[in-house]
Parts: sequence; structure tokens; C-alpha cells
Amino acid sequence: MKSFSKPLFGLCAAAAGAAVILAVSHFTSWGGDNRPAFTVSTTPINREARGGTSYSPIVKKVAPSVVNIYSTRFVKERPQVNPLLNDPFFRQFFGNQFQGDDRERTRKEQSLGSGVIVSPDGYILTANHVVADADEVKVSIADNKKEYTARVIGKDRATDIAVLKISAANLPAVTLSDSDQLEVGDVVLALGNPFGVGQTVTMGIVSALGRSGLGFNGYENFIQTDAAINPGNSGGALVDVEGRLVGINTAIISRSGGNQGIGFAVPINMARNVLERLVSGGKISRGYLGILPQDIDADLARQFGLADQSGALVGDVLPGAPATKAGLKSGDVIVAIDGKPITDAHTLQLTVSQISPGTTVAVKIIRNGFSKTVSVLLAELPGSEVAANDQDNSNSGPATADALDGVTVADLDPQVRDQLHVPEGVNGALVTEVNSDSNSADAGLQPNDLLVEINRQPVSSADDAVRLCKAARGEHILVKVWRRNGSYAGTRFLSVDNTKRAK
Repeated sequence: MKSFSKPLFGLCAAAAGAAVILAVSHFTSWGGDNRPAFTVSTTPINREARGGTSYSPIVKKVAPSVVNIYSTRFVKERPQVNPLLNDPFFRQFFGNQFQGDDRERTRKEQSLGSGVIVSPDGYILTANHVVADADEVKVSIADNKKEYTARVIGKDRATDIAVLKISAANLPAVTLSDSDQLEVGDVVLALGNPFGVGQTVTMGIVSALGRSGLGFNGYENFIQTDAAINPGNSGGALVDVEGRLVGINTAIISRSGGNQGIGFAVPINMARNVLERLVSGGKISRGYLGILPQDIDADLARQFGLADQSGALVGDVLPGAPATKAGLKSGDVIVAIDGKPITDAHTLQLTVSQISPGTTVAVKIIRNGFSKTVSVLLAELPGSEVAANDQDNSNSGPATADALDGVTVADLDPQVRDQLHVPEGVNGALVTEVNSDSNSADAGLQPNDLLVEINRQPVSSADDAVRLCKAARGEHILVKVWRRNGSYAGTRFLSVDNTKRAK
């Protein structure tokens, strides 16, 4: 076992992303093969125009496209019976006189939401959670008070978007916008059926764009607005001042359960992507690159000689993945895909997820200070949603003795390799303890991490780790670690402040 006194190792967190960019100004999509026909307008709003005294013309234009959705779930249950009466000993005395009626009953649970007609032939966008567990879905159109039984075309829990279809024609379909054209401060209107009181319109502005990390969905790129959104608004429309659909209302942050000025909508570009895939293919298949990316902080940008913190750093490439086959390597920085800028790891995830599997994309990277473009044939994202477990693994390494500055390392023996499921091709020094007050802990080093590189030099043993740390010069040390975190396992980089002393 080795311990060392060199202050080691700053981790960074995920940020927000962007949606698909549309390249035309206005068009109508007339789909064949039962695909929906919807109108898209991508011209930016006139931000120089002075505000009018009424939004009534916009409401009259959009309101007929917003519907009420009534979801019903049938729950079968059997009345509870005193467990003593299931015992033959007690039943011989009491018989069935206290048994009661234990026949199975069906209970009906109902919920209310909203939706938006996006094609004249009856396709409707709504929030997935409005219809997620429904056995029956009814749609009510406000103008003619007519109710339809809706068919659920598909649901995507990862984006909280669902697509419904009703048998009708010549319906008042809303015009879709290009949500990438939105700017913070733009006026927006929210339409829906809050608390079941009837169709309601509220007004506000775009408070923020690209909100993520909220834990609502697997893929988050929310429009944040202060337009009042309440229960029942879910699945309803968020429109701009020209009456074009910019988002599908989906969630709020509230201490009271009602509106407090922080509402979120799925951008229509993301929702439209889900709509087209569900209608054309019946399922959502997402592109798969096969890397473990991370954001770039100021320290990592200096370590890799980058001009700024834009891009997604490749922490690891997964065996047999498209990235591996294309030659991407750990330490590459992805800055664009098919010409679309990649600002961080979240943007990369969103961009790849909205590209169909089997598509060849041009991935622009920075490697060792030089820019190059690599062609990658995307595969299909395997399995269902995989959520990383943020909980640390328990320390299964040997007990430590005198870790000088809070870090103790040991050689990786076969038994520990098996316990941590470390692949045979991965070598390094095992971190057995990290003092919570040390510089290493500040940087994010954890017990059971495997040090595989220090300042781009390979580490194969505890002696290597001690030697390389003592020899390290400069204000920061670049450390590459292998880590098992829940269902994921791979390498990532840590940049360590080497100027401050251990606490």
C-alpha cells in the first residue's frame, strides 16, 4: 500500500443543450403513408414591433386547436379481508359470517390534461404523463363541444411527449414554429384547461431557454416561462405572439402545487421530432455514439490547450461502439456534429438523440490541439433509458494507515479487480481512501477510483502513482481515472489544483 502527500486533483457538472435547427422559412409538410400533414413557419417574430392592447386575435386563432383530454384508468381490486378468517381453525367457528363480499371490483381513476391539434386529420400532441397509464382517452374540442375517443399512437417517456389520433377531418390545426428562434424576453401565451375550469389563456415571457438537470425527463431542453401553468395545463400549447406553437407545457416548480411563475415547456422542435418518429415508425429510436462525455471547466480547458470551455470532452469510448469503430479516443473534444456546435455534454446527448440510427455524421473534434473531422455511423441506442447512479460505491479496498494528505493508493490485485469488475485491459493504482478535507476530495476523487493516467503518463501500480504525483509540476495536474458508477463504467478526467496546500 502506498500513500502520498502531493495534493492531487475539479470535477464539473452537466449543463443545458439545444434542439434541432430548421433550415427553411415556411412550408407545409404533406406526409404520405398516413403521416401527419402539418404547417411549419420558421420566420422569427418581429421584435421591433410595439406591443398592442390586446392578444385577442392570437387567442381566437389558436384556441380552437387546443383540446381537453380526459384519461381513464381502470384499476381492479379486491376488498381486504381479515387475515384470521383465512385460517381454517377460525373459520370452523365463524364460518363465512364475517367473510364479507370478496369479489373483485373495478375502480375508475380519471385525470385531466390538455393537447394541441397539429394536423387537420386529427393528430394531437400532448404530454406523456397525461395519458401514460390510461386505458381510455377522450378528447373534447372546445368549439363544437364534441367528444372523440382517441387512439394513442405512441408515447415517449424520455421527453414526456405523446401522440394521439382522433377520427376527424378538417380540424383547426395550429401552425408549428421553429423553437430555436425563441429568445429570452419573447412574449408567450399558455393555453390549456387548468384545474378543469375550462379553456384558459395566460400570458408571460420566455424566462430562460435550454433548462435541464431538473429531473423531470430523460432528455431535458425546456423553455422556462412565467406564463401561469397549473395542473390541467399539461400537454397544452405555448405559443408566440403570432399564434405559432413553440412548446408543449409539461411541468412546474412550485411549493404550493399551483403556479409560482416557474413553468416549463418541451420545445416544439423536440416534440416534432418525436411526433414524426412515432407516426412514421411506431417507436422512438435514438442515435448512439458510445462515449462517456463530460463538460469542460476552465482548468480542463487549460490542460487541453483549448481556447474556451465549449465542447464535450470524451472521458471514455465504449468497446465496440460507433465512436470506437470511427477512431474517437479518450481525451478528444467534440465541438460540432454535422456543423451544429456542441457546447457541452448535454448538448451532445440531445443532438445525437435526435439523429436517426444508421446515419453517418461528421464529428468535428480537437485532438492534441489540432482540429479534425471524423465520420461516425451512428447505431441505435441500446435498451431502454439507462440512468447513472450517482451514489458512491462502498469502499471494498484494504484498510488504510497513514494517508499523508488524504489519499491512499494500492496495487490492483486480482481479487479487487473481480470485486469491482475492472476489465482486463484496464490497469492503474487503486484509490483506497480519500480524506474529505483534502484537495483530492475537492476535485472529486473517490475511493475505488482507479488512477490510470497522471499528466498523460500511464499508471500501472501504486509506485507509479506516487512517483508521477511527486514529479508533477505546474498549477494543475491532469488525472484520468476509471470509475464504476451504477450501471456505467469508464474513464473521466479530473483537473487538480496543485497550488493550494492540503487542508
